[in-house]
Amino acid sequence: MDLLAEYRRATMYFETGDPSGAARLLEPIVEAEPDNASVRQLLARAYFQSAQLARAEEHLRTLVQRDPSDHYAHHVLGRTLERVGRPEEALRHLRIAAAMYAENDDYRIALERVETRVGGRR
Repeated sequence: MDLLAEYRRATMYFETGDPSGAARLLEPIVEAEPDNASVRQLLARAYFQSAQLARAEEHLRTLVQRDPSDHYAHHVLGRTLERVGRPEEALRHLRIAAAMYAENDDYRIALERVETRVGGRR
């Protein structure tokens, strides 16, 4: 299998709105290259976009564990936890992402949304 060609094909599937198709192509690539953060991140995003949230969480936690400075992985992990109804857990990762990349409006908006939600529960 030509891993690069399959990765490019998976990227095309993802970008054209078929995250499930992208995930199917990316899974064997992650198996073959488990330390490739770019492939794992795209797979996590494909899982997130196709509402396979437990799978997304698993890969995002791996990314955050391997590189705690990966603000994007923290952000998507926070969004994933938010979507599965665990806003208190999401808050930690969203705060980290927003602190590392304060200029990103999407990070700030997600953080404010979850802070409001968690604040409303107290």
